[in-house]
Amino acid sequence: MKKNILLLLSFFMFSCSNKERKCQDFKTGKFVFTQEINGKKLSSTFTRTADLQIETFNGKTDTATVRWVNDCEFVLQKLHPKTMNEKKAIHMTILSSDENGYTFEYSFVGDGRKQRGRVTKQE
Repeated sequence: MKKNILLLLSFFMFSCSNKERKCQDFKTGKFVFTQEINGKKLSSTFTRTADLQIETFNGKTDTATVRWVNDCEFVLQKLHPKTMNEKKAIHMTILSSDENGYTFEYSFVGDGRKQRGRVTKQE
C-alpha cells in the first residue's frame, strides 16, 4: 500500500512540473520552421531582430513587425500585405524550449483555433 501511495505521489509531482521556457534565447536570431502541407515537408527560414521578422518560404520573402507582449508572447503583422488574410495579425506563444529551438502555439488574433509548431534555431 505504501509503495502505491509513493508511486502515485511521485507521478503527480513529475506531471505537474513546468516545461522549460527560455524565451529570451529566441527573441532574435536565425530560425527554420518545417511543416507538412499536403503530405510534403516544407521549410521556411526567417531572421528575427528586436522588431522585425524576415521570412523566406517557397522563394518568396515577407517582412513582418514583431511586437512582444511579454517574454514568451509576440504578435506578427505583415508590413506589405497583399490580401485581406495577410492583413490579419498572428499571435504566437512559446510553450517550451530547449537548446535547439522552441515549441510554439499560434493563431490569428481574435481566432480561437490554435495550431502548434516547432522552430529550430540556426547557428
